[in-house]
Amino acid sequence: MSKWAILGTYVGSIAHGTYRPNTEPNSIDDKDVLFVCVPDESYYFGLKELGSRGTVTVKQDPYDIVAYEARKFVRLLAQGNPNVLCVLWMERKHFVRLEPAGQLLLDARMAFVGKHVYHSFAGYAFGQLHRMEHGALEGYMGAKRKALVEKFHFDTKNASHLIRLLRMCCEFLASGEMIVSRPDAPELLSIKDGAWSLERVKAEADRLFKLAEEAYLHSALPNRPDAEAVSRICIDVVRAALETRHDGQSSSQD
Repeated sequence: MSKWAILGTYVGSIAHGTYRPNTEPNSIDDKDVLFVCVPDESYYFGLKELGSRGTVTVKQDPYDIVAYEARKFVRLLAQGNPNVLCVLWMERKHFVRLEPAGQLLLDARMAFVGKHVYHSFAGYAFGQLHRMEHGALEGYMGAKRKALVEKFHFDTKNASHLIRLLRMCCEFLASGEMIVSRPDAPELLSIKDGAWSLERVKAEADRLFKLAEEAYLHSALPNRPDAEAVSRICIDVVRAALETRHDGQSSSQD
């Protein structure tokens, strides 16, 4: 799969500046890595499918890796998915691979800007809010995270995600730019460490949900991406990757 990757980057806590290595006692973070792949022609003209509906996931402690086929990735971008939209505003130091076809995606990032992201970000934030209280001690947690939940009686990692998502939503709706590397990283880390009470988290979330709705109503961004423009970007990316691969094969055979 790595031979098909046109883009690879650290995402999640590393990109946001809130990662703690697992050598630290309070660390509950994975190293999240995202790849975008363009497989060979048989996946586009034949019946093959990459992974499960264009997605491959690999969990190998401490790495949590997800790879998207390029069309799947572009669809998620167009939908305003927070986890993938951040890639287009990622700091270059976090990229582990960037081919010319992947650069095309980064260059086209403004084509994915729109007010519609409000619904995706708010939806993800509501999910974090729910899991913060109701997901306590469920199987998806590691031992350290369960210990924090038992100590504070709510999931402080979800609480940190909740506040970050809502702040990023407000910022994006106002400017059309995604601030991935968080200037508020120390505060987000303190939330993850349990420095905020559940009541404070919920009060701040309530305030931010209201601000996000106001930002959505008054945003000057377009309602959503232009579907034809997004489709052309997808075609250009896949074509560029396949042509580069063919050129390389031809050169090696000359």
